[in-house]
Amino acid sequence: MNTQNAVQPGGHRVHEILQRLQHERNTRLAQLTAMEADKPNANEELVTAQTTAIRVVLKEIDAAVERVEDGTYGVCRGCDTNIPVGRLEILPYVRYCVRCQQQAL
Repeated sequence: MNTQNAVQPGGHRVHEILQRLQHERNTRLAQLTAMEADKPNANEELVTAQTTAIRVVLKEIDAAVERVEDGTYGVCRGCDTNIPVGRLEILPYVRYCVRCQQQAL
C-alpha cells in the first residue's frame, strides 16, 4: 500500500497531514531563528520561556509524524476515539481530544 495515499481518521491523506506538520515545523524553526537574531535586545527570561515552549511543540510535531507513520494519527491517546478534524486542522500535532486534554491539565 502506498502510504502517501493512505487515509487517516477524518479522511485526511497522509501526504496532506505530513505537509501540514512540515509547515508547522518550519514555522516554529523560523520563530527560533528570529528569536536568536533578536536575543541581544530581548528579555532573557522571556526568550528562554518562549524557546522552551517552541521546542516542546517541535517534539510534539515529531511525535505526530511518528503517529502518521504507525497509523495512529488522529486517534486520541486518552480515550481512543477519533480527534475531531477541526481540532487537527488547528493543531495538527495534538495527541488528545478536547475532553482528554482538559482532564490532563
